[in-house]
Amino acid sequence: MTALTQEEVASHTRTVVQGLEALRNEHNSILSGINSTLASTHHPPDSNVISEKAGILQRSLDQIELGLSEAQIMLALASHLQTVEAEKQKLRAQVRRLCQENAWLRDELASTQQKLQASEQHVAQLEEDKKHLEFMSTIKKYDADVQDPESSMEEKKDKSDDPVVDLFPDDDADDRAATMSPTPPSQFAQQVNAGYEIPARLRTLHNLVIQYASQGRYEVAVPLCKQALEDLEKTSGHDHPDVATMLNILALVYRDQNKYKEAANLLNDALAIREKTLGENHPAVAATLNNLAVLYGKRGKYKEAEPLCKRALEIREKVLGRDHPDVAKQLNNLALLCQNQYHTTSGSVSHCMHKRSGNCELMGDGKYEEVERYYQRALEIYETKLGPDDPNVAKTKNNLASAYLKQGKYKEAEILYKQVLTRAHEREFGAIDGDNKPIWQVAEEREENKNKVKDSAPYGEYGGWHKAAKVDSPTVTTTLKNLGALYRRQGKYEAAETLEDCAIRSRKEAVNLVKDGMAGEGGRRLSASRDRLRRGSRESLNSAEFDAGDDNETSKFNVRS
Repeated sequence: MTALTQEEVASHTRTVVQGLEALRNEHNSILSGINSTLASTHHPPDSNVISEKAGILQRSLDQIELGLSEAQIMLALASHLQTVEAEKQKLRAQVRRLCQENAWLRDELASTQQKLQASEQHVAQLEEDKKHLEFMSTIKKYDADVQDPESSMEEKKDKSDDPVVDLFPDDDADDRAATMSPTPPSQFAQQVNAGYEIPARLRTLHNLVIQYASQGRYEVAVPLCKQALEDLEKTSGHDHPDVATMLNILALVYRDQNKYKEAANLLNDALAIREKTLGENHPAVAATLNNLAVLYGKRGKYKEAEPLCKRALEIREKVLGRDHPDVAKQLNNLALLCQNQYHTTSGSVSHCMHKRSGNCELMGDGKYEEVERYYQRALEIYETKLGPDDPNVAKTKNNLASAYLKQGKYKEAEILYKQVLTRAHEREFGAIDGDNKPIWQVAEEREENKNKVKDSAPYGEYGGWHKAAKVDSPTVTTTLKNLGALYRRQGKYEAAETLEDCAIRSRKEAVNLVKDGMAGEGGRRLSASRDRLRRGSRESLNSAEFDAGDDNETSKFNVRS
Protein backbone atom coordinates (compact mmCIF):
# COMPACT_ATOMS: atom_id res chain seq x y z
CA MET A 1 0.00 0.00 0.00
CA THR A 2 1.44 3.34 -1.06
CA ALA A 3 1.90 6.08 1.48
CA LEU A 4 -0.65 8.89 1.35
CA THR A 5 0.25 12.55 1.37
CA GLN A 6 -0.98 14.94 3.99
CA GLU A 7 -3.56 16.44 1.60
CA GLU A 8 -4.88 13.00 0.63
CA VAL A 9 -5.30 11.96 4.30
CA ALA A 10 -7.22 15.18 5.05
CA SER A 11 -9.47 14.66 1.99
CA HIS A 12 -10.27 11.06 2.96
CA THR A 13 -10.96 12.15 6.54
CA ARG A 14 -13.50 14.74 5.39
CA THR A 15 -15.25 12.08 3.28
CA VAL A 16 -15.41 9.75 6.27
CA VAL A 17 -16.81 12.57 8.44
CA GLN A 18 -19.63 13.12 5.95
CA GLY A 19 -20.44 9.39 5.96
CA LEU A 20 -20.38 9.20 9.74
CA GLU A 21 -22.67 12.22 10.04
CA ALA A 22 -25.18 10.59 7.64
CA LEU A 23 -24.96 7.34 9.57
CA ARG A 24 -25.47 9.19 12.85
CA ASN A 25 -28.61 10.87 11.49
CA GLU A 26 -29.95 7.52 10.34
CA HIS A 27 -29.27 5.93 13.74
CA ASN A 28 -30.96 8.83 15.51
CA SER A 29 -34.02 8.42 13.28
CA ILE A 30 -34.27 4.65 13.93
CA LEU A 31 -33.69 5.12 17.67
CA SER A 32 -36.40 7.78 17.79
CA GLY A 33 -38.84 5.35 16.10
CA ILE A 34 -38.05 2.57 18.53
CA ASN A 35 -38.44 4.89 21.52
CA SER A 36 -41.79 6.14 20.25
CA THR A 37 -43.02 2.52 19.79
CA LEU A 38 -42.02 1.67 23.35
CA ALA A 39 -43.75 4.79 24.65
CA SER A 40 -47.05 4.10 22.86
CA THR A 41 -47.42 0.48 24.07
CA HIS A 42 -46.96 -0.13 27.77
CA HIS A 43 -46.35 -3.86 27.61
CA PRO A 44 -45.82 -5.08 24.05
CA PRO A 45 -45.22 -8.82 23.74
CA ASP A 46 -41.71 -8.27 22.20
CA SER A 47 -40.65 -5.42 24.46
CA ASN A 48 -37.43 -7.14 25.43
CA VAL A 49 -36.33 -7.48 21.82
CA ILE A 50 -37.16 -3.86 21.09
CA SER A 51 -35.21 -2.72 24.16
CA GLU A 52 -32.25 -4.81 23.10
CA LYS A 53 -32.35 -3.21 19.59
CA ALA A 54 -32.48 0.24 21.16
CA GLY A 55 -29.38 -0.56 23.26
CA ILE A 56 -27.45 -1.80 20.22
CA LEU A 57 -28.34 1.33 18.27
CA GLN A 58 -27.30 3.53 21.21
CA ARG A 59 -23.90 1.83 21.42
CA SER A 60 -23.43 2.14 17.69
CA LEU A 61 -24.37 5.80 17.90
CA ASP A 62 -21.78 6.31 20.63
CA GLN A 63 -19.08 4.74 18.42
CA ILE A 64 -20.12 7.01 15.56
CA GLU A 65 -19.77 10.08 17.81
CA LEU A 66 -16.34 8.92 18.90
CA GLY A 67 -15.27 8.47 15.27
CA LEU A 68 -16.52 11.93 14.42
CA SER A 69 -14.55 13.44 17.32
CA GLU A 70 -11.34 11.69 16.22
CA ALA A 71 -11.89 12.79 12.64
CA GLN A 72 -12.26 16.40 13.76
CA ILE A 73 -9.01 16.10 15.71
CA MET A 74 -7.22 14.72 12.62
CA LEU A 75 -8.52 17.60 10.51
CA ALA A 76 -7.37 20.10 13.11
CA LEU A 77 -3.95 18.43 13.24
CA ALA A 78 -3.67 18.53 9.43
CA SER A 79 -4.47 22.25 9.49
CA HIS A 80 -1.82 22.81 12.13
CA LEU A 81 0.78 20.88 10.15
CA GLN A 82 0.04 22.98 7.08
CA THR A 83 0.55 26.11 9.15
CA VAL A 84 3.87 24.76 10.49
CA GLU A 85 5.03 23.85 6.98
CA ALA A 86 4.21 27.33 5.73
CA GLU A 87 6.18 28.85 8.59
CA LYS A 88 9.05 26.50 7.82
CA GLN A 89 9.15 27.59 4.18
CA LYS A 90 9.08 31.19 5.30
CA LEU A 91 12.04 30.60 7.63
CA ARG A 92 13.95 28.84 4.85
CA ALA A 93 13.43 31.81 2.58
CA GLN A 94 14.77 34.08 5.32
CA VAL A 95 17.81 31.82 5.81
CA ARG A 96 18.57 31.92 2.08
CA ARG A 97 18.31 35.69 2.10
CA LEU A 98 20.60 35.90 5.13
CA CYS A 99 23.15 33.60 3.43
CA GLN A 100 23.13 35.82 0.36
CA GLU A 101 23.60 38.91 2.52
CA ASN A 102 26.42 37.18 4.41
CA ALA A 103 28.19 36.26 1.16
CA TRP A 104 27.82 39.82 -0.06
CA LEU A 105 29.26 41.15 3.21
CA ARG A 106 32.19 38.73 2.95
CA ASP A 107 32.93 39.94 -0.57
CA GLU A 108 32.74 43.52 0.60
CA LEU A 109 35.07 42.74 3.51
CA ALA A 110 37.58 40.98 1.25
CA SER A 111 37.52 43.91 -1.17
CA THR A 112 37.99 46.36 1.68
CA GLN A 113 40.91 44.35 3.05
CA GLN A 114 42.56 44.32 -0.37
CA LYS A 115 42.11 48.07 -0.66
CA LEU A 116 43.52 48.52 2.84
CA GLN A 117 46.51 46.34 2.02
CA ALA A 118 47.15 48.22 -1.22
CA SER A 119 46.85 51.52 0.63
CA GLU A 120 49.30 50.40 3.33
CA GLN A 121 51.80 49.30 0.71
CA HIS A 122 51.34 52.55 -1.19
CA VAL A 123 51.83 54.59 1.98
CA ALA A 124 54.96 52.60 2.84
CA GLN A 125 56.31 53.15 -0.67
CA LEU A 126 55.56 56.87 -0.50
CA GLU A 127 57.36 57.10 2.85
CA GLU A 128 60.37 55.35 1.36
CA ASP A 129 60.32 57.64 -1.70
CA LYS A 130 60.12 60.65 0.57
CA LYS A 131 63.11 59.48 2.60
CA HIS A 132 65.05 58.82 -0.59
CA LEU A 133 64.29 62.28 -1.96
CA GLU A 134 65.26 63.90 1.34
CA PHE A 135 68.50 61.97 1.33
CA MET A 136 69.27 62.91 -2.28
CA SER A 137 68.60 66.57 -1.54
CA THR A 138 71.05 66.52 1.39
CA ILE A 139 73.92 65.02 -0.63
CA LYS A 140 73.65 67.16 -3.76
CA LYS A 141 76.24 69.59 -2.46
CA TYR A 142 78.65 66.75 -1.80
CA ASP A 143 78.54 65.29 -5.33
CA ALA A 144 82.09 66.37 -6.02
CA ASP A 145 83.36 64.47 -2.99
CA VAL A 146 81.52 61.20 -3.62
CA GLN A 147 83.87 58.25 -3.72
CA ASP A 148 83.96 56.48 -7.07
CA PRO A 149 82.28 53.06 -6.94
CA GLU A 150 85.21 51.47 -8.79
CA SER A 151 87.50 52.01 -5.78
CA SER A 152 85.15 50.06 -3.53
CA MET A 153 85.00 47.37 -6.22
CA GLU A 154 88.79 47.05 -6.17
CA GLU A 155 88.78 46.75 -2.38
CA LYS A 156 86.28 43.94 -2.64
CA LYS A 157 88.37 42.28 -5.34
CA ASP A 158 91.51 42.46 -3.20
CA LYS A 159 89.80 40.49 -0.43
CA SER A 160 89.71 37.24 -2.40
CA ASP A 161 91.43 35.57 -5.30
CA ASP A 162 88.22 33.87 -6.35
CA PRO A 163 84.90 35.64 -7.03
CA VAL A 164 82.73 32.63 -6.24
CA VAL A 165 84.03 32.56 -2.66
CA ASP A 166 82.47 36.00 -2.18
CA LEU A 167 79.04 34.56 -2.78
CA PHE A 168 78.76 34.20 1.00
CA PRO A 169 79.70 36.59 3.81
CA ASP A 170 82.93 35.92 5.66
CA ASP A 171 83.12 35.22 9.38
CA ASP A 172 83.25 38.93 10.02
CA ALA A 173 79.96 39.47 8.20
CA ASP A 174 78.27 40.60 11.39
CA ASP A 175 80.63 43.57 11.53
CA ARG A 176 79.63 44.54 8.01
CA ALA A 177 75.89 44.29 8.45
CA ALA A 178 75.42 47.99 7.86
CA THR A 179 76.97 47.74 4.38
CA MET A 180 74.69 44.99 3.13
CA SER A 181 71.53 45.80 1.24
CA PRO A 182 68.22 44.32 2.38
CA THR A 183 66.42 41.85 0.18
CA PRO A 184 64.21 43.50 -2.48
CA PRO A 185 60.44 43.18 -1.86
CA SER A 186 59.73 40.97 -4.90
CA GLN A 187 62.58 38.57 -4.10
CA PHE A 188 61.67 38.50 -0.38
CA ALA A 189 58.03 37.71 -1.19
CA GLN A 190 59.07 34.97 -3.59
CA GLN A 191 61.29 33.39 -0.95
CA VAL A 192 58.51 33.40 1.64
CA ASN A 193 55.65 32.27 -0.60
CA ALA A 194 57.33 29.40 -2.42
CA GLY A 195 55.88 25.96 -1.85
CA TYR A 196 53.15 26.98 0.61
CA GLU A 197 50.29 29.41 0.11
CA ILE A 198 50.18 32.20 2.66
CA PRO A 199 46.91 31.83 4.65
CA ALA A 200 44.43 34.68 4.45
CA ARG A 201 44.82 35.52 8.15
CA LEU A 202 48.58 36.03 7.69
CA ARG A 203 48.55 37.79 4.31
CA THR A 204 48.31 41.39 5.52
CA LEU A 205 50.92 40.89 8.23
CA HIS A 206 53.13 39.01 5.78
CA ASN A 207 53.03 41.91 3.30
CA LEU A 208 53.83 44.43 6.03
CA VAL A 209 56.82 42.41 7.22
CA ILE A 210 58.10 42.11 3.65
CA GLN A 211 57.72 45.84 3.14
CA TYR A 212 59.57 46.74 6.35
CA ALA A 213 62.30 44.12 5.82
CA SER A 214 62.93 45.22 2.23
CA GLN A 215 63.38 48.77 3.54
CA GLY A 216 65.86 47.59 6.17
CA ARG A 217 63.47 48.54 9.01
CA TYR A 218 64.20 45.41 11.01
CA GLU A 219 63.32 47.08 14.31
CA VAL A 220 59.71 47.03 13.10
CA ALA A 221 59.69 43.77 11.12
CA VAL A 222 61.13 41.56 13.88
CA PRO A 223 58.64 42.49 16.66
CA LEU A 224 55.76 42.07 14.20
CA CYS A 225 56.95 38.55 13.35
CA LYS A 226 57.47 37.58 16.99
CA GLN A 227 54.05 38.84 18.05
CA ALA A 228 52.34 37.04 15.18
CA LEU A 229 54.29 33.87 15.98
CA GLU A 230 53.21 34.01 19.63
CA ASP A 231 49.54 34.51 18.67
CA LEU A 232 49.66 31.64 16.17
CA GLU A 233 51.16 29.24 18.69
CA LYS A 234 48.44 30.14 21.20
CA THR A 235 45.57 29.62 18.75
CA SER A 236 46.86 26.80 16.51
CA GLY A 237 49.62 25.14 18.50
CA HIS A 238 53.31 24.97 17.65
CA ASP A 239 53.04 22.15 15.08
CA HIS A 240 51.00 24.01 12.48
CA PRO A 241 51.94 24.97 8.88
CA ASP A 242 51.11 28.63 9.57
CA VAL A 243 53.61 28.64 12.43
CA ALA A 244 56.25 27.19 10.08
CA THR A 245 55.49 29.93 7.56
CA MET A 246 55.95 32.65 10.17
CA LEU A 247 59.17 31.00 11.40
CA ASN A 248 60.43 31.06 7.82
CA ILE A 249 59.59 34.76 7.43
CA LEU A 250 61.40 35.61 10.67
CA ALA A 251 64.39 33.50 9.60
CA LEU A 252 64.71 35.45 6.34
CA VAL A 253 64.59 38.73 8.27
CA TYR A 254 67.35 37.47 10.59
CA ARG A 255 69.35 36.34 7.56
CA ASP A 256 69.23 39.85 6.10
CA GLN A 257 70.61 41.08 9.46
CA ASN A 258 73.47 38.54 9.25
CA LYS A 259 72.08 36.72 12.31
CA TYR A 260 72.77 33.36 10.72
CA LYS A 261 72.70 31.28 13.90
CA GLU A 262 69.22 32.48 14.89
CA ALA A 263 68.02 32.09 11.30
CA ALA A 264 69.34 28.52 11.12
CA ASN A 265 67.55 27.56 14.35
CA LEU A 266 64.27 28.95 13.05
CA LEU A 267 64.64 27.23 9.68
CA ASN A 268 65.37 23.89 11.36
CA ASP A 269 62.24 24.32 13.47
CA ALA A 270 60.17 25.25 10.39
CA LEU A 271 61.58 22.25 8.53
CA ALA A 272 60.55 19.86 11.31
CA ILE A 273 57.01 21.30 11.41
CA ARG A 274 56.55 21.16 7.65
CA GLU A 275 57.85 17.59 7.44
CA LYS A 276 55.44 16.57 10.19
CA THR A 277 52.35 18.41 8.91
CA LEU A 278 52.82 18.53 5.13
CA GLY A 279 54.89 15.41 4.49
CA GLU A 280 58.56 14.91 3.66
CA ASN A 281 58.06 15.38 -0.09
CA HIS A 282 56.11 18.64 -0.06
CA PRO A 283 57.45 21.62 -2.11
CA ALA A 284 57.46 23.74 1.06
CA VAL A 285 59.86 21.23 2.64
CA ALA A 286 62.15 21.54 -0.40
CA ALA A 287 62.01 25.34 -0.13
CA THR A 288 63.00 25.25 3.56
CA LEU A 289 65.83 22.78 2.82
CA ASN A 290 67.09 25.12 0.11
CA ASN A 291 67.01 28.15 2.41
CA LEU A 292 68.85 26.20 5.09
CA ALA A 293 71.48 25.05 2.59
CA VAL A 294 72.05 28.61 1.41
CA LEU A 295 72.36 29.76 5.00
CA TYR A 296 75.03 27.13 5.71
CA GLY A 297 76.76 28.15 2.50
CA LYS A 298 76.92 31.75 3.64
CA ARG A 299 78.77 30.56 6.74
CA GLY A 300 81.17 28.42 4.70
CA LYS A 301 79.63 25.14 5.90
CA TYR A 302 79.49 23.69 2.40
CA LYS A 303 79.67 20.03 3.43
CA GLU A 304 76.61 20.45 5.64
CA ALA A 305 74.81 22.45 2.93
CA GLU A 306 75.36 20.04 0.03
CA PRO A 307 73.18 17.11 1.27
CA LEU A 308 70.36 19.54 2.14
CA CYS A 309 70.51 21.02 -1.34
CA LYS A 310 70.54 17.56 -2.93
CA ARG A 311 67.51 16.49 -0.93
CA ALA A 312 65.67 19.65 -1.99
CA LEU A 313 66.56 18.81 -5.60
CA GLU A 314 65.19 15.27 -5.23
CA ILE A 315 61.89 16.57 -3.82
CA ARG A 316 61.43 19.14 -6.56
CA GLU A 317 62.25 16.59 -9.26
CA LYS A 318 59.72 14.19 -7.78
CA VAL A 319 56.94 16.74 -7.26
CA LEU A 320 57.50 19.21 -10.13
CA GLY A 321 59.22 17.00 -12.71
CA ARG A 322 62.83 16.90 -13.87
CA ASP A 323 62.40 19.73 -16.39
CA HIS A 324 60.77 22.35 -14.16
CA PRO A 325 62.49 25.79 -13.91
CA ASP A 326 62.58 25.47 -10.09
CA VAL A 327 64.63 22.30 -10.57
CA ALA A 328 67.06 24.33 -12.68
CA LYS A 329 67.37 26.92 -9.89
CA GLN A 330 68.07 24.14 -7.42
CA LEU A 331 70.74 22.70 -9.76
CA ASN A 332 72.37 26.14 -9.94
CA ASN A 333 72.44 26.38 -6.15
CA LEU A 334 73.86 22.88 -5.83
CA ALA A 335 76.57 23.63 -8.37
CA LEU A 336 77.54 26.83 -6.54
CA LEU A 337 77.71 24.99 -3.23
CA CYS A 338 79.88 22.24 -4.71
CA GLN A 339 82.06 24.78 -6.50
CA ASN A 340 82.69 26.65 -3.25
CA GLN A 341 83.23 23.44 -1.32
CA TYR A 342 85.79 22.12 -3.77
CA HIS A 343 87.54 25.47 -3.86
CA THR A 344 87.93 25.74 -0.10
CA THR A 345 89.13 22.14 0.25
CA SER A 346 91.51 21.98 -2.66
CA GLY A 347 93.80 24.98 -2.51
CA SER A 348 94.60 28.30 -4.15
CA VAL A 349 92.74 29.32 -7.27
CA SER A 350 95.58 31.41 -8.60
CA HIS A 351 97.95 28.47 -8.34
CA CYS A 352 95.49 26.36 -10.28
CA MET A 353 94.80 29.03 -12.89
CA HIS A 354 98.52 29.24 -13.73
CA LYS A 355 98.42 25.61 -14.85
CA ARG A 356 98.13 26.15 -18.60
CA SER A 357 97.56 22.47 -19.31
CA GLY A 358 93.92 22.79 -18.20
CA ASN A 359 94.25 19.72 -15.99
CA CYS A 360 94.21 21.21 -12.50
CA GLU A 361 94.95 18.59 -9.89
CA LEU A 362 94.40 20.93 -6.96
CA MET A 363 90.81 21.67 -7.85
CA GLY A 364 89.90 18.07 -8.63
CA ASP A 365 88.75 17.40 -12.21
CA GLY A 366 86.22 14.78 -11.10
CA LYS A 367 84.61 17.26 -8.73
CA TYR A 368 84.32 19.94 -11.39
CA GLU A 369 82.82 17.47 -13.84
CA GLU A 370 79.97 17.12 -11.36
CA VAL A 371 79.63 20.92 -11.13
CA GLU A 372 79.64 21.18 -14.93
CA ARG A 373 76.89 18.57 -15.20
CA TYR A 374 74.69 20.55 -12.80
CA TYR A 375 75.19 23.80 -14.72
CA GLN A 376 74.69 22.16 -18.12
CA ARG A 377 71.47 20.48 -17.04
CA ALA A 378 70.16 23.74 -15.53
CA LEU A 379 71.08 25.53 -18.76
CA GLU A 380 69.22 22.93 -20.84
CA ILE A 381 66.07 23.31 -18.70
CA TYR A 382 66.14 27.11 -18.90
CA GLU A 383 66.61 27.13 -22.66
CA THR A 384 63.91 24.51 -23.22
CA LYS A 385 61.26 25.80 -20.81
CA LEU A 386 61.91 29.57 -20.69
CA GLY A 387 63.63 30.20 -24.01
CA PRO A 388 67.16 31.31 -24.95
CA ASP A 389 66.43 34.96 -24.09
CA ASP A 390 65.52 34.30 -20.45
CA PRO A 391 67.94 36.11 -18.08
CA ASN A 392 68.66 32.85 -16.24
CA VAL A 393 70.26 31.43 -19.39
CA ALA A 394 72.93 34.15 -19.45
CA LYS A 395 73.49 33.89 -15.69
CA THR A 396 73.92 30.13 -15.84
CA LYS A 397 76.37 30.45 -18.73
CA ASN A 398 78.40 32.92 -16.68
CA ASN A 399 78.43 30.51 -13.74
CA LEU A 400 79.47 27.61 -15.97
CA ALA A 401 82.22 29.78 -17.47
CA SER A 402 83.54 30.49 -13.96
CA ALA A 403 83.78 26.72 -13.40
CA TYR A 404 85.70 26.38 -16.68
CA LEU A 405 88.09 29.16 -15.67
CA LYS A 406 88.99 27.42 -12.43
CA GLN A 407 90.03 24.37 -14.43
CA GLY A 408 92.04 26.37 -16.93
CA LYS A 409 89.49 25.71 -19.72
CA TYR A 410 89.80 29.21 -21.10
CA LYS A 411 88.57 28.39 -24.61
CA GLU A 412 85.31 26.90 -23.32
CA ALA A 413 84.77 29.90 -21.03
CA GLU A 414 85.47 32.30 -23.90
CA ILE A 415 82.85 30.56 -26.07
CA LEU A 416 80.21 30.95 -23.38
CA TYR A 417 81.00 34.63 -22.83
CA LYS A 418 80.74 35.27 -26.57
CA GLN A 419 77.40 33.45 -26.72
CA VAL A 420 75.99 35.71 -24.00
CA LEU A 421 77.19 38.89 -25.69
CA THR A 422 76.05 37.74 -29.14
CA ARG A 423 72.56 36.95 -27.92
CA ALA A 424 72.30 40.29 -26.14
CA HIS A 425 73.45 42.09 -29.30
CA GLU A 426 70.84 40.28 -31.43
CA ARG A 427 68.07 41.21 -29.01
CA GLU A 428 69.10 44.86 -29.03
CA PHE A 429 70.22 45.44 -32.64
CA GLY A 430 68.88 42.54 -34.73
CA ALA A 431 70.57 39.82 -36.78
CA ILE A 432 74.36 39.89 -37.05
CA ASP A 433 75.92 40.71 -40.43
CA GLY A 434 78.90 42.55 -41.83
CA ASP A 435 77.61 45.94 -40.68
CA ASN A 436 76.07 44.75 -37.41
CA LYS A 437 78.76 43.03 -35.37
CA PRO A 438 78.72 42.11 -31.67
CA ILE A 439 81.11 43.95 -29.38
CA TRP A 440 83.51 41.02 -28.95
CA GLN A 441 83.96 40.77 -32.73
CA VAL A 442 84.60 44.52 -32.93
CA ALA A 443 87.09 44.19 -30.08
CA GLU A 444 88.99 41.39 -31.86
CA GLU A 445 89.07 43.38 -35.12
CA ARG A 446 90.51 46.35 -33.26
CA GLU A 447 93.10 44.00 -31.77
CA GLU A 448 94.07 42.75 -35.23
CA ASN A 449 94.30 46.26 -36.70
CA LYS A 450 96.02 47.96 -33.76
CA ASN A 451 99.40 48.01 -35.54
CA LYS A 452 97.95 49.24 -38.84
CA VAL A 453 96.09 52.19 -37.39
CA LYS A 454 97.68 53.78 -34.35
CA ASP A 455 94.62 55.77 -33.37
CA SER A 456 91.82 53.28 -33.36
CA ALA A 457 88.33 54.54 -33.99
CA PRO A 458 86.77 56.00 -30.88
CA TYR A 459 84.09 54.04 -29.08
CA GLY A 460 81.24 56.13 -30.37
CA GLU A 461 82.01 55.26 -34.00
CA TYR A 462 81.53 51.51 -33.72
CA GLY A 463 77.97 51.34 -32.50
CA GLY A 464 75.79 51.95 -29.50
CA TRP A 465 76.66 48.75 -27.69
CA HIS A 466 76.38 50.54 -24.35
CA LYS A 467 72.61 50.42 -24.90
CA ALA A 468 72.73 46.64 -24.69
CA ALA A 469 74.84 46.75 -21.51
CA LYS A 470 72.21 48.72 -19.60
CA VAL A 471 72.18 49.20 -15.86
CA ASP A 472 69.25 46.77 -15.53
CA SER A 473 71.28 44.06 -17.32
CA PRO A 474 74.15 43.43 -14.90
CA THR A 475 74.83 40.00 -16.40
CA VAL A 476 75.90 41.60 -19.69
CA THR A 477 78.16 44.05 -17.88
CA THR A 478 79.70 41.18 -15.92
CA THR A 479 80.28 39.22 -19.12
CA LEU A 480 82.01 42.22 -20.70
CA LYS A 481 84.41 42.49 -17.75
CA ASN A 482 85.04 38.74 -17.61
CA LEU A 483 85.81 38.44 -21.31
CA GLY A 484 87.96 41.58 -21.10
CA ALA A 485 90.00 40.05 -18.28
CA LEU A 486 90.37 36.86 -20.33
CA TYR A 487 91.56 38.85 -23.37
CA ARG A 488 94.07 40.68 -21.18
CA ARG A 489 95.40 37.38 -19.88
CA GLN A 490 95.88 36.28 -23.49
CA GLY A 491 97.78 39.48 -24.27
CA LYS A 492 94.97 41.02 -26.33
CA TYR A 493 95.15 44.40 -24.63
CA GLU A 494 93.35 46.42 -27.30
CA ALA A 495 90.40 43.98 -27.30
CA ALA A 496 90.39 44.00 -23.51
CA GLU A 497 90.32 47.79 -23.34
CA THR A 498 87.43 47.89 -25.82
CA LEU A 499 85.30 45.65 -23.63
CA GLU A 500 86.39 47.46 -20.47
CA ASP A 501 85.39 50.82 -21.98
CA CYS A 502 82.00 49.39 -22.84
CA ALA A 503 81.56 47.99 -19.31
CA ILE A 504 82.49 51.33 -17.74
CA ARG A 505 80.08 53.24 -19.98
CA SER A 506 77.26 50.98 -18.90
CA ARG A 507 77.64 51.90 -15.25
CA LYS A 508 74.93 53.96 -13.63
CA GLU A 509 77.31 56.67 -12.42
CA ALA A 510 78.29 57.70 -15.95
CA VAL A 511 74.64 57.77 -17.09
CA ASN A 512 73.60 59.95 -14.14
CA LEU A 513 76.51 62.35 -14.66
CA VAL A 514 75.56 62.84 -18.31
CA LYS A 515 71.92 63.47 -17.36
CA ASP A 516 72.93 66.05 -14.75
CA GLY A 517 75.06 67.90 -17.29
CA MET A 518 78.28 67.26 -15.38
CA ALA A 519 80.19 66.30 -18.51
CA GLY A 520 83.57 67.68 -17.44
CA GLU A 521 83.65 66.10 -14.01
CA GLY A 522 82.03 62.95 -15.42
CA GLY A 523 84.77 62.65 -18.06
CA ARG A 524 87.50 62.91 -15.43
CA ARG A 525 85.80 60.31 -13.25
CA LEU A 526 85.27 58.00 -16.25
CA SER A 527 88.94 58.29 -17.18
CA ALA A 528 90.03 57.49 -13.63
CA SER A 529 87.66 54.54 -13.48
CA ARG A 530 88.96 53.25 -16.81
CA ASP A 531 92.59 53.50 -15.63
CA ARG A 532 91.79 51.66 -12.42
CA LEU A 533 89.96 48.90 -14.27
CA ARG A 534 92.81 48.51 -16.75
CA ARG A 535 95.37 48.35 -13.96
CA GLY A 536 93.21 45.74 -12.22
CA SER A 537 92.99 43.72 -15.41
CA ARG A 538 96.78 43.83 -15.89
CA GLU A 539 97.23 42.70 -12.31
CA SER A 540 94.90 39.81 -13.08
CA LEU A 541 97.68 38.38 -15.24
CA ASN A 542 99.37 37.39 -12.02
CA SER A 543 96.37 36.73 -9.81
CA ALA A 544 94.03 35.35 -12.52
CA GLU A 545 91.10 37.03 -10.78
CA PHE A 546 88.08 36.65 -13.03
CA ASP A 547 84.85 38.34 -12.02
CA ALA A 548 82.49 35.41 -12.53
CA GLY A 549 79.43 37.17 -11.22
CA ASP A 550 79.68 40.78 -10.15
CA ASP A 551 75.95 41.34 -10.38
CA ASN A 552 73.72 40.48 -7.47
CA GLU A 553 71.80 37.78 -9.24
CA THR A 554 74.48 35.85 -11.10
CA SER A 555 76.68 35.28 -8.11
CA LYS A 556 73.95 34.65 -5.56
CA PHE A 557 72.08 31.51 -4.76
CA ASN A 558 68.47 31.33 -5.84
CA VAL A 559 66.97 31.50 -2.35
CA ARG A 560 63.40 30.24 -2.06
CA SER A 561 61.20 29.79 0.98
